Amino acid sequence: MSDWSEPRVAVVTGGGSGIGLAIAERLAHDGAAVAIFDLDGDSAEAAAKGIEAQGGRALGLKVDVTDRPGIEAAVAEVAAGLGAPLILVNNAGLPSFTPFLDIKVEHWNKRLDVNLTGTFHCCQVVLPHMIEAGWGRIVNISSSSTHSGTPRMAAYVAAKSGVVGLTKTLALEFGPAGITVNTIPPGGIDTPMLRAAQSGGRLDLDAIAKMTPVRRVGRPDDIAATCSFLCREEAGYITGQVFGVNGGRNT
Repeated sequence: MSDWSEPRVAVVTGGGSGIGLAIAERLAHDGAAVAIFDLDGDSAEAAAKGIEAQGGRALGLKVDVTDRPGIEAAVAEVAAGLGAPLILVNNAGLPSFTPFLDIKVEHWNKRLDVNLTGTFHCCQVVLPHMIEAGWGRIVNISSSSTHSGTPRMAAYVAAKSGVVGLTKTLALEFGPAGITVNTIPPGGIDTPMLRAAQSGGRLDLDAIAKMTPVRRVGRPDDIAATCSFLCREEAGYITGQVFGVNGGRNT
């Protein structure tokens, strides 16, 4: 059963795995048609086929969020194939585990390009569809590291902090148009990205669980559930907010 007064089309970036995949699947379960954008085109297509196998409507596209013309072409394809996108979840991200004095300019710029400027591009391309419809939901996935900082992650934390500021500004600017903009900064979530960081000795998931009041690492579905709520009709009075989903580690 749909959670909207009429069918909605959602775009989820970085939707081929981890948190993005869980969000795409949850929105499809809620009744949305979902376009999955991912740098890994095969993962995007596989995710879309999985949704379709469950009776949903989905489209998987290879999209680099740093490529503005590519985003514009992909959004046009979504509008033609599924309908105007009125839900946007900016989830695509690129981590950084480098001591600050070792960060090269190229490394710094790449994290800003993917994590912050990619969010800017996607918002700017999709917002005209929302304005025309007089309704829209944007959910930006930031990071709990923006609450207190994290050593050796300066580029990532700076970019994700920018996402929080962008969220609050867009909420003020586009609220009168019927569009809400919120951000979810996840805590430690068991994803392929975190598993890779653990195998490289950069993170310890067991230690994260012990430091978390609910005594477990988060799951992608934890983020998807919150995102689902923020995209519903009844969340129309909630905008410009930071929804920490972190098991109580950051309050």
